[in-house]
Amino acid sequence: MDLATVCLVHTILQERSIRGAARVTGRPPSTISAALQRFEAEISVPLVRRDGQNLIPTLEAETRLTHFARFAETAGALAGLSGAQDRSIYSLSISLHTLARFVTTARMGSVRSAARAAGIGQPQLARQIGRLEADLGCILFTRSPQGIHGTAAGVEALRLAEEIGEIWDRLSHAAAERFRKSAATWRLGSVIPFGHESDIAAMLARLAIGWQAIRPRQPLFISSTTADELLAGLKSRRFDLVLLDIERFPAEFEGALIARSRLALAAPRGHVVDGLAMPDMLLRHPVAVPSPRSGLRQMADRFLNDTLSPAERARLRLVEVDSIPVIINLVLHHGYLSILPEQSVSRIDRPPSLISIGESYQQSLSLVWPKNALSRQAARQVLAIALAKQPLRFLTSP
Repeated sequence: MDLATVCLVHTILQERSIRGAARVTGRPPSTISAALQRFEAEISVPLVRRDGQNLIPTLEAETRLTHFARFAETAGALAGLSGAQDRSIYSLSISLHTLARFVTTARMGSVRSAARAAGIGQPQLARQIGRLEADLGCILFTRSPQGIHGTAAGVEALRLAEEIGEIWDRLSHAAAERFRKSAATWRLGSVIPFGHESDIAAMLARLAIGWQAIRPRQPLFISSTTADELLAGLKSRRFDLVLLDIERFPAEFEGALIARSRLALAAPRGHVVDGLAMPDMLLRHPVAVPSPRSGLRQMADRFLNDTLSPAERARLRLVEVDSIPVIINLVLHHGYLSILPEQSVSRIDRPPSLISIGESYQQSLSLVWPKNALSRQAARQVLAIALAKQPLRFLTSP
């Protein structure tokens, strides 16, 4: 990890945008994005979630914001040691390892002793110190037969380097503790259940109980989000397995179809539908749909496209709400329509009216995992718990 990367990530969290951080720092968006990926991989903690073009800091990031600010301020002071006005914190490609070795060298007063303590050769350490001096634009040590002595800039650099090391410990320590606790933890991501009555909620509860019985020393961590976020988490190894409400997934993964459930048009209770054509019904009421990142929304869009002409779709009052409980509330109490899984919604206390839209519109639930033997073994155990004796249909990605 280097100083520029941490400072770039600090700017990303401030701007909440890759492009915004690129404008502030004068770096290409690809460089900004790569810095974020490097940092998240280094501390094994996701720092942002995407909401359209914006980046929303995670709770883990929020707890680190003051440390990021202090890190950037201290790195800026280090960059300004030479007095050069054009030296930017975003160009400090100085690694934390190099700073730590500089601190050891300054404290020991000898390159030879510091090299021996670091387990590297004296010439290698001398070159690292020389590069550090070149990067900072100032001389850090004077050399004599009695050893090395810090210059005025070197003494100040030592103070700043030790402070940077302390801040980095605070930024990464929680992640290290979390990694130790989660090294044996299996992380299952799932689409968001409709409520405690839903099939997905019941399945996740069975998984929590069943997993504890067969793997008591390996906790199962369950987290819910949208299909897009689940696939991104699987790629970044934030999740080990995911439950998706789609059948199609990237070719780098394997999967098994768990269940399908029919979709229905949910309408306010007592809604009069006799003799009313489906397009007329859809155009009379606003229609609430979930996020485009969900498999349910993809199926809802397919139904609307199949049912309405282009001119009718232009008149449709579509409201996007990224929360199924809110959508159900809109249907029950505010006159909205929505396309929802029939079986799960029917279990709600005093459910909305459910109007059949045909067998071809169904929500799928699939378990997806990386292509390796360990994940495949865990997936089979999850499937066995989730489905008991139900037959499985294994899927291959398109």
